[in-house]
Amino acid sequence: MKRTILLVDDERTIIDISKKYLEKEGYRVFQATSAKEAMSIYDNQTIDLIITDIMMPEIDGYEFIMDTLEKNEQIPFIFITAKNANQDRLYSLTLGADDYITKPFNPLELVLRVKNILRRVYRETDKTIEIAQLSMDFDRRFVKIGEQSLDLTTKEFMLLWVLSNDSDKVFSKSEILSLVWDSYSRDDRNTVNVHIHRLREKLAPYSDIVGAPLIKTIWGTGYKLEVTS
Repeated sequence: MKRTILLVDDERTIIDISKKYLEKEGYRVFQATSAKEAMSIYDNQTIDLIITDIMMPEIDGYEFIMDTLEKNEQIPFIFITAKNANQDRLYSLTLGADDYITKPFNPLELVLRVKNILRRVYRETDKTIEIAQLSMDFDRRFVKIGEQSLDLTTKEFMLLWVLSNDSDKVFSKSEILSLVWDSYSRDDRNTVNVHIHRLREKLAPYSDIVGAPLIKTIWGTGYKLEVTS
């Protein structure tokens, strides 16, 4: 299946070069030079991945992505920006960004990152997990605890999937960053704390169900999945 990418940047050179390399790899690319134009394209096309600049006139990339996530919180996205501050990188990951790349960049690196994200998000084989009262379907991004569905963002789903896929293992923050965010930077570790906290908040209402999942902190080591008893 030919995957579709929405490329958003107010710099025409960035769009032209990135589009050329992405199309060479077989992707179908829609382009926009503003968030407003991108919103119109997204509303009228089937998009598998968004690549967007952050600093744009009128509506910036953050606001565009937040608006898009209200329509589909499962959509994967990459931020491209000239900004290289750690706080911007952390905020991007907190929003759920699948990756973050700083200008100037090698277009081949962008292609590789796109491939990794699409391969991870849209896996070909059906995968399911059944642990006590927890049921997960990777392809459908479906989570159920007992008879109740659980609404998770893409990153929250991937975090729960990683912990559930090897529930006997204690995962360090570095391992979680590598498996969920494809990141190895120590600067990104706080984003693991943020997403663990948010996932725990969403699991909390089910804590009275015997066999419901919970995330346990193993001090000095990391996190592991357990079930209520």
